[in-house]
Amino acid sequence: MASVGTLSGSGGGISGLLRLRRQPTSLAPTTSLSFATTRASSSSLSEGGNLISGRQLRPALLLEPNLLKPLRQTRLIVASAASTPAEGGESAGEAKVGFLEKYPALVTGFFFFMWYFLNVIFNILNKKIYNYFPYPYFVSVIHLGVGVVYCLVSWAVGLPKRAPINSDLLKLLVPVAVCHALGHVTSNISFAAVAVSFTHTIKSLEPFFNAAASQFILGQPVPLTLWLSLAPVVLGVSMASLTELSFNWLGFISAMISNISFTYRSIYSKKAMVDMDSTNVYAYISIIALVVCIPPALIFEGPQLLQHGFKDAIANVGLTKFISDLFWVGMFYHLYNQVATNTLERVAPLTHAVGNVLKRVFVIGFSIVIFGNRISTQTGIGTCIAIAGVAMYSYIKAQIEEEKRKAKNA
Repeated sequence: MASVGTLSGSGGGISGLLRLRRQPTSLAPTTSLSFATTRASSSSLSEGGNLISGRQLRPALLLEPNLLKPLRQTRLIVASAASTPAEGGESAGEAKVGFLEKYPALVTGFFFFMWYFLNVIFNILNKKIYNYFPYPYFVSVIHLGVGVVYCLVSWAVGLPKRAPINSDLLKLLVPVAVCHALGHVTSNISFAAVAVSFTHTIKSLEPFFNAAASQFILGQPVPLTLWLSLAPVVLGVSMASLTELSFNWLGFISAMISNISFTYRSIYSKKAMVDMDSTNVYAYISIIALVVCIPPALIFEGPQLLQHGFKDAIANVGLTKFISDLFWVGMFYHLYNQVATNTLERVAPLTHAVGNVLKRVFVIGFSIVIFGNRISTQTGIGTCIAIAGVAMYSYIKAQIEEEKRKAKNA
């Protein structure tokens, strides 16, 4: 705006030229003028300030190319200066829309990456703890307890600001929290009982359970092609289970219960996000789930922990490492679940389930390398078939969603 003011304020000549151009052609001067008449003419045109040799400028002279060219340039300068604020306003408006808002796919990709990375670290540390402290109920409570402390501290500092909760939201969150608690405990029972790679192979069936829930519980029809794409997943998991060296029924059944529990958690979490952001949703879920998990831990493992559980763990790794391991496994558990919940907020439940299965590819691979888990040839083939089925499912699902989008926009 300063540039516009300078041009219009300092250029009496510019404004005068523009006004003079609009004067009628009847201003042609006479052939002889007295000195007084000339002064009068000069006075009457002082606003424009356009005199040449004591005579008023003829309108015809303004049409001469040599005089018209500077005028055109001046008008272009003024027009350009006048348009600058508007253009700047548009630029400023566009600047408010940051890079991440312009490319939401990159944000979603980042969420998936962090979800995978944090989950891999959690699984490795979690299994190492079970190698010297096989108490999944108590470890589950530690996972949730550290997360709850994290949420309370975050609320205390206002990052994020705590969302108010009422009875209606509580009714939505309690079922989610119960499913979360059940799925979490049964997952840990499976992790403690069998190899990490085998638990995640079984849990690759989660898209199947999500599709079944969408079809028969939510009443959302699932196309036949999607059901057919899930057949290799079921086949692959079955092949892997038959020859898994660490197989036992406790680990298998616990992983299956976890699949069902997390399926319901995903569905009801999506509904609960209508009135609250995902960060606050997961914080409340963690608090309720912790309350749900404490009684079973006290009942099933309390006496054993007091007798020899804590003593054996401290004797194996020392008090400092034992406490440190429990703290960090709880922190990584909360962070990876928080990011997973944030990811769920950005995508559909089925897409989230597919991403969850792809995450297991990383976990299975890293667990085999880190722990040196031996797997049979059939187990390896079955795992690959299951992952291929998930990839096929993802592709078909993406095509269906794209067709729906085009039909909606048509």
